[in-house]
Amino acid sequence: MLSVIVNTLAVLVGSSIGMLLKKGIPERITDTLMKGLGLCTLYIGWSGTLKGSNTLVLILSMAIGIVIGEGLDLDDKLNRFATSVENRFKKGGNEISLAEGFVTASLLFCVGAMTIVGSLQAGLSGDYEMIFTKSVLDFISSMVFASSLGIGVMLSAAFVFVFQGAIVLLAQFVAPFLTDAVIAEMVCSGSLIIFALGLNIIGITKLKVINFLPAIFLPIVLCPLMANFV
Repeated sequence: MLSVIVNTLAVLVGSSIGMLLKKGIPERITDTLMKGLGLCTLYIGWSGTLKGSNTLVLILSMAIGIVIGEGLDLDDKLNRFATSVENRFKKGGNEISLAEGFVTASLLFCVGAMTIVGSLQAGLSGDYEMIFTKSVLDFISSMVFASSLGIGVMLSAAFVFVFQGAIVLLAQFVAPFLTDAVIAEMVCSGSLIIFALGLNIIGITKLKVINFLPAIFLPIVLCPLMANFV
């Protein structure tokens, strides 16, 4: 769990610095900056989807995952939690949604290839190199996002700790099922979700991206099933 703690601290410290810098950044620059970050998020997501090689697994993972996510209404639950915190601490005149910052940052920091592969490496072999590298990237990203989206980015550190920590702790139990093909399809599904997040950031869509999250883990089941039919 050392790597997860380091990553969590990186987000906390980076977002704290970003919130301090926010006061000196004009609104027009902040708005344009968010659009630029959205484009970067689209690129990260698109490049990650190329890791997969089985389109049918991706389609089934997304379809079944969305049904599960919508059934549990994960997006609504997470947004209600963030909104309840926001209502408790919100000050007059604050136009930035804490919920938006929390959800956006949580997905960006937790759904990518480095999160999945790095957390599995940490849990299976104690190799922290990828998560430490990710921590540096998240430190920089959290500064930039917090300068635009505020304290919600800082609160996403809690999601980082829980989500990555769960993967690290469960890695030993799912290790027999984690073939290279399975991991590649998990990364592909996660990257497609990041691409959807990018569309939201630049304002093209308003997708409930949190409801897509179960799709990341479905290749663990679907890849072996598909292999039996080939």
